[in-house]
Amino acid sequence: MNEYQVDAQLRTDTGKAHMRRLRRTGVIPAVIYGAGKEPQHLALSTNMLTRQMNNEAFFSHILTVSIEGKKTQAVLKALQRDPASARVIHADFLRVKATEEITMRVPLHFVNEEDSVGKREGGVVSHLEVDVEISCLPGDLPEYIEVDLLEIAIGSTVHLSELTLPKGVSLTADLEDPEGDNDSSLVSIQMPQVYEEAEADEEGADEGEAGDGAAADGETPDEES
Repeated sequence: MNEYQVDAQLRTDTGKAHMRRLRRTGVIPAVIYGAGKEPQHLALSTNMLTRQMNNEAFFSHILTVSIEGKKTQAVLKALQRDPASARVIHADFLRVKATEEITMRVPLHFVNEEDSVGKREGGVVSHLEVDVEISCLPGDLPEYIEVDLLEIAIGSTVHLSELTLPKGVSLTADLEDPEGDNDSSLVSIQMPQVYEEAEADEEGADEGEAGDGAAADGETPDEES
């Protein structure tokens, strides 16, 4: 089986009770829609989908969805998870056409983190975003977008507008917004916070001495005279 192929069976019953029965038998309900065609309700093997999801590229790659042997190109658009166990209980696939742009979230890969200027100077790297939303034709869909941290110094932040995008790929965020609210911070390098524990201990000791002195004088400030 192709690394990015999803085998599915059609299902005609869409009731909640039926879907609960499917899940108990190791099957995940799903739907595929888009490309001007009617939605189709599908049934997927839980084990198969779990194996596929172990590959990060599965979430940002053109997939071959084989529905009882008939193949179509699609992307994984959404997953619904059980809030208690986090297990997948439903999947949405979007059919794609080579001539129509799609909107997807793709992961960020932070490279040269250990060798970055700020890291070598003792800074702490904080990842503020793990993915970004892009728009492109299916053939231009990247598996990830790199963020090079090599020259990033302490006190610096990399913003959305500073990304180097592959050819044919654009961000969906409106970076022309005069308020600048859409230019999200992706990663920063800052000096680690140092807590002066010794000073805190000394302050606590001073407070304790003051309390002991009041007690020694027989003062009881919480009692009325």
